[in-house]
Amino acid sequence: MSDLLERLRGRGWRMTAQRRVVAEVLDGEHVHLTADEVHARAVAKLPEISRATVYNTLGELVSLGEVIEVSTDKRAKRYDPNAHRPHQHLVCGQCGAIRDVHPSGNPLADLPDTERFGFTISDVEVTYRGVCPNCAGA
Repeated sequence: MSDLLERLRGRGWRMTAQRRVVAEVLDGEHVHLTADEVHARAVAKLPEISRATVYNTLGELVSLGEVIEVSTDKRAKRYDPNAHRPHQHLVCGQCGAIRDVHPSGNPLADLPDTERFGFTISDVEVTYRGVCPNCAGA
């Protein structure tokens, strides 16, 4: 059972067959699928699931804070189930592959007071970019 499924059960989220399949598709450590990719994988498990149901379920999961919507470039939004462990993303500039990374240090603390311009900082998004081993070898 995935961590996402456990979290949803703990919240008392009504677990229909369609919702379960979407949550199962999102299971994994480095999952960053588009809505269309989630739909394609869900159809393989539950052929009658509709695209609208997948989109609606993803929207609910984002609203609940159980899935993060990730937009690393001008490509389609991706959905990250790693919503409860702070992390950054490492993105391949050629194929778009995304990996979760956990750099040491505190990026909130790394911004000097002179660069905060009076803001109270609540969140930081850092995206590391490069070329993955598959693309580098091509």
